[in-house]
Amino acid sequence: MTSDTAAVLVRPVREEDFDQWRALYRGYADFYRVEQTEEAARLVWSWLHDPAHEVEGLVAEDAGGRLVGLAHFRAFARPLSATVGGWLDDLFVDPESRGTGAADLLLAALRGIGAERGWSVVRWITADDNHRARSKYDQVATRTMWITYDMAPGSEVR
Repeated sequence: MTSDTAAVLVRPVREEDFDQWRALYRGYADFYRVEQTEEAARLVWSWLHDPAHEVEGLVAEDAGGRLVGLAHFRAFARPLSATVGGWLDDLFVDPESRGTGAADLLLAALRGIGAERGWSVVRWITADDNHRARSKYDQVATRTMWITYDMAPGSEVR
């Protein structure tokens, strides 16, 4: 597809978006081969609509009112620099809508939110083999040299 960002609007997720949001979120989980139950998806949905919860959501909507992308994000404390940053947990654009500028607009919206809130950085991770996304990210952000680790709480040290 050709880029036509004028035809895409980024806005906060709304209650009536559930069915379309769910289809996108399922596509995101499928892309990363993550099994996601309906209960888990409903929990995330509830977080997105709970003003007391840290997770917020944006969606990209095409000119026809169809949701074509999503972004989930939250603030995070950065003690070493005594600042607050923004963490982009999930970013997904429907494969049929890639190249429309939706990813650019979602990332630009996050950049704007970060500026409004005084965040020191907007940070995210992606899979090493996610070459298309990495190509986009290389255009709008600086790749870091940090390596990510996951540790299961309550697990024994090896």
